[in-house]
Amino acid sequence: MSTLIKKKLKRSLIGKVISDKMDNTVTVLIERRVKHPLYGKIITRTSKYHVHNKNNFAKLGDIVEIKEVRPISKTKSWNIKNILT
Repeated sequence: MSTLIKKKLKRSLIGKVISDKMDNTVTVLIERRVKHPLYGKIITRTSKYHVHNKNNFAKLGDIVEIKEVRPISKTKSWNIKNILT
């Protein structure tokens, strides 16, 4: 039998850097808009992720694209893919 190796797709998100006080780590705020299941109103939901920031390139207020990677520490499993602004 042939063995197939399935490569899992990495998640990619775009968000804003809200804290850069840690060394090699930034906190990124991700906003997503969802529709309320009963009332239909559009609600903004937010999530905060700790993201690995190699060489401290991303600064407070930057818009960044992040990708999912293997766990780097207890709270970090995301890496900066691109700094958009």
